[in-house]
Amino acid sequence: MRDFSLILLELGKVRITIVVAVSTVFGYLLAARAVTIEALLTVIGVFLLAAGASALNQYQERNYDALMERAGKRPIPSGRIRPAAALVASLVICLAGVAVLYFFSGTVPALLGILAFVWYNFIYTPLKRVTSIAVIPGSLIGSIPPAIGWVAGGGFLGDPEIIFICIFFFIWQIPHFWLLLLVYDDEYRKAGYPVLTQMLSQPQLLRVTFSWITGQVAVSLIVPLFSQGTDIIALAVIILAGLRLVYVSARIMGDALDRKVLRKTFMELNFFVLIFLTVLTIDKLI
Repeated sequence: MRDFSLILLELGKVRITIVVAVSTVFGYLLAARAVTIEALLTVIGVFLLAAGASALNQYQERNYDALMERAGKRPIPSGRIRPAAALVASLVICLAGVAVLYFFSGTVPALLGILAFVWYNFIYTPLKRVTSIAVIPGSLIGSIPPAIGWVAGGGFLGDPEIIFICIFFFIWQIPHFWLLLLVYDDEYRKAGYPVLTQMLSQPQLLRVTFSWITGQVAVSLIVPLFSQGTDIIALAVIILAGLRLVYVSARIMGDALDRKVLRKTFMELNFFVLIFLTVLTIDKLI
C-alpha cells in the first residue's frame, strides 16, 4: 500500500502540483485577505485536479517517456504500474478535484479547473509533438490556478490585479521551460519532440529567454499598481528582487553554454517568484 501511495505521488508530480496549490492559495488570499476553511478546500480541489491531470499526462506520454533517461524512471515506463491502472487512477483523482471545487468553491472555480485540465491534457500535450513553441499557448495552464483562488475568495475575474497576476504566471513558465530545455535538449530530441534549438541557435534562444525573464520582472512591477494599498517596503523588495534576477540571469547570454549558469538562473527565477508571492501575500494579510 505504501509503495502504491508513493507511485501515485510520482504520477501526480507532487512537487509541481504543490507549486500549483501555492499559486491557488495566493490568488485566494489576495481576494479574501483572510485565511479561511474555504481557502483550504479550494487548494485541495486544485491540488487533486492538477495531480490527476499530471498522472493522465504521464499515461499519454508513456511511450515517449520511455525514450528519455530522466522520464524513463517514471512509474509507467519503469513498469511499476500498469498503464490501465494509471489511467483509472488519474481519472478518479481528476473527478475528485472537480467535485471538491464545485461543491466547496463554486461553479466558476470548477469550470476554470476543467478548462485547465482540458487545455493541459488535450491541447498542450498533443501540441508538444507538433511544434517547438507549444510551451507558449501551453503556459496558459499555469495562469489559471491563481484565478481559481481569486474567484473562490470572492474576487471579480475581470479585475486588473488578477489579470496581471495571471500574466505574471503565464510569462514565468516560458523561460522556466526553455532553461530546462537547454539543459535536457538531447533527451527531448531523442524522444522525438520538436525543440526550439532546431530553429534557433543556443545563443539566440538564450537571448530570447533573457527577454522573457526581463518581461516577467516588468509585469511584477505593474501588479502593485492595481493592488490596493501596497506598502512601499513590499514594492521596494519586489524591485530589488527583480533587479537581482535580471543581473544574475544576464550571465546566460555568454558566448559558451554553461549548464551551471543555466541551473543557477533556473533556481533564481523560481526564487524570484517565491519572493513575489510571499511579499504580496504578507502585504495583504498585515
